[in-house]
Amino acid sequence: MDDQDLIRKNRRMGLYVILAVVFMVGLSFASVPLYNLFCQVTGYGGTTQTAEALPSKVIEDRTITIRFNTDIAPDLPWEFEAEKKTVSVHPGQKGLITYRAKSLSDLPVAGAALYNVIPLKAGQYFHKVQCFCFEEQILEPGQEVSMPVMFYVDPSIADDPGMSDVNHITLSYTFYKTETEALEQALEDFYNQAPETSDTKSPGEI
Repeated sequence: MDDQDLIRKNRRMGLYVILAVVFMVGLSFASVPLYNLFCQVTGYGGTTQTAEALPSKVIEDRTITIRFNTDIAPDLPWEFEAEKKTVSVHPGQKGLITYRAKSLSDLPVAGAALYNVIPLKAGQYFHKVQCFCFEEQILEPGQEVSMPVMFYVDPSIADDPGMSDVNHITLSYTFYKTETEALEQALEDFYNQAPETSDTKSPGEI
């Protein structure tokens, strides 16, 4: 093999290595969106659904109280809370809650939220029309922002005998600092979560 053939071979090998690295990096960035898509479609693990519009039907003879739980990973220097602890809605009725996040850091900090509902079986009936979930939020030093969530409980919940005992739903959010082991571990824990114990643990817990 002459020098030119060796150079061409080395160039091809280098190109393959670069393409492999780009693919792996792209896959790592896609992991959270893919997880989000999977859970939104299936309602897996109490993950809420997404919707573009509110339903036309409202079940007025049934009321469900939505509780709002908020947590923050220890390494994220933020305050994070819901404006209300509970909101009561009829299935099919629009619900709206606003969350407040404030940075306590003297540097810009980025965070991302994981979410689910309890009981887990209610995940397929809890729809978000507007939400900040899984979107990176960057707060400047001392900055405070409001993050609204518009939602509804699918009126078809009234037709499911297995949901007749559900009068309370807890919507939980946990904010993590982005690009940290804590966020990756939380996702991994959720993937590996055993079905028989998942009703006592949200994907935000580590």
